[in-house]
Amino acid sequence: MNLISTWSLLVLTLPTENATARMRFYRALKAKGCAVLRDGIYLLPYSEAHEDKLRELAGAIAESGGSAHLLRAPSRDASQEDEFRTLFDRESDYDTFIRSLAEARKTISGQSAAELTRLLRRLRKDYEAIRAIDYFPDDAATRAEVALQDFVALVDTALSPGEPHSAERPIPQRSRDEYQGRTWATRQRIWVDRVASAWLIRRFIDPNAHFLWLTSPDACPDGVLGFDFDSAAFTHVGERVTFEVLLASFGLNKDPALLRLGEIVHALDVGGPAAPEAVGFEAVMAGMRQRIENDDQLLEQMSPVLDALYSHFAASATEETGRGS
Repeated sequence: MNLISTWSLLVLTLPTENATARMRFYRALKAKGCAVLRDGIYLLPYSEAHEDKLRELAGAIAESGGSAHLLRAPSRDASQEDEFRTLFDRESDYDTFIRSLAEARKTISGQSAAELTRLLRRLRKDYEAIRAIDYFPDDAATRAEVALQDFVALVDTALSPGEPHSAERPIPQRSRDEYQGRTWATRQRIWVDRVASAWLIRRFIDPNAHFLWLTSPDACPDGVLGFDFDSAAFTHVGERVTFEVLLASFGLNKDPALLRLGEIVHALDVGGPAAPEAVGFEAVMAGMRQRIENDDQLLEQMSPVLDALYSHFAASATEETGRGS
């Protein structure tokens, strides 16, 4: 039996003479995931945040010439609870989303990295929009999440064949003195994590590093330091992407500017909250990758971009420290 919920009810009459305002309010109600109890009565599960949003909307409706009253009430019993929850069923929304993933799969072949990243960003945004108003997630939400994960894996394979799986192991501390003038290897057609890791190696770990770009991880020669592929010396560990593992391995994770760069690399490689600069970096990276096929040249062109971001984050960190002192 479901627990008895408390509900926020918005009872409203929209202005009759302002069609634009009516449409704006209808869209706002839909965007908040309100269920229609009957004409002019809208329902949301109670929370302070939901009630604040509805109160703000009620004020806007009143200012436009309509009327709105915000009420709060519990379900009468378990039967009414089930009835109200049914009004919030998102199964059809998730089914539509899953069909859009199936259609998108047909378009992956032949798309550029920039087109694929835009497609993936749009689909993630579509999923998150549904999830944000799915107040009672069920099997439909799970099916959609699994379908999205499968699609992300497919795009990752198209963008970066041989993308590493995360390992669960300790990250030992390394001495930079023991990693000078070495040959490092990763998969060719470098993307965000690999280009940032190669920049980090040459800028902060091994200034005289030489890089090999592998057609396959299996082609990595003995004695060469691999990174960002399964079985490599430096690759994904737990929640950390290769760039973050390198930071931890060589004691660079106390540098706030490198940590900020790590947030960007992490978000673009495996998802998660991203700094505002992430979108711009991804666009530059995608554009460079379209123009330049040689990975040595691509690293050469992307290194000044990473240098600039590092300088920006370092200056920001200094300013914040100055304000705090």
